[in-house]
Amino acid sequence: MQSIHVILPVKNSLDTTLQTIDSILNSDIQIEYDFTVYNDFSDEKTTQTLDLLSISKGFNLVNLSDITNHPSPNYLLILQIAQQKAIAQNAHLLIVESDVLVKKDTLRILYDQLKDIQNPALVAAVTTDEEGEINFPYQYALKMESGVVHTQKRLSFCCTLLTNSYLNAFDFKLLDPSKSWYDIFISHKANELGFNNYLITSCKVVHKPHSSRPWKKLKYSNPLKYYWQKLINRRDRI
Repeated sequence: MQSIHVILPVKNSLDTTLQTIDSILNSDIQIEYDFTVYNDFSDEKTTQTLDLLSISKGFNLVNLSDITNHPSPNYLLILQIAQQKAIAQNAHLLIVESDVLVKKDTLRILYDQLKDIQNPALVAAVTTDEEGEINFPYQYALKMESGVVHTQKRLSFCCTLLTNSYLNAFDFKLLDPSKSWYDIFISHKANELGFNNYLITSCKVVHKPHSSRPWKKLKYSNPLKYYWQKLINRRDRI
């Protein structure tokens, strides 16, 4: 039985981060899993809190400031480190973002589903607001039936399992270092390599979009300012 390497990339947003950590640690999954928080140059308060909690709650903590001078976001480095660790452990990789709250059965559902689907690469939970309505980035799932849906559309990394088979098939060192985010490319690459991606629309997690990077909310409130910042500061490249 393969285990799961659960990772949580963190950039400030301490309140949501603490809620996410607790939701993962309270999971009722029975198989072995390894849980690592990757602290991507968070502020001093967040870093100090994570240092203390990693001891009291027993999760692994990687402070990226200890291993790189590259400014945040360091999603590429996180993915590369996590991939190698998962491969070494013969484990699947589960990415949970710090603005997502998983339910007690989320990890178990994602893992258990692997035995019933064909040649999976990515398996994702659908995201909702706190009222249970599907929200960003899965609005396209509103028209999908409830259950396990094979999809060619891109899957976000809000709460997504990447199978060990796929991790061994595509080296994340080949990803474009000029980009900031990689969920779209990695989703499409899986299809290109002959794998299947699945969205479980009946497996719902609460998503509070962009809690860790509030400036990205400008995309909805002030699109002109958002795209200006994206262009000038070379932010949010996908």
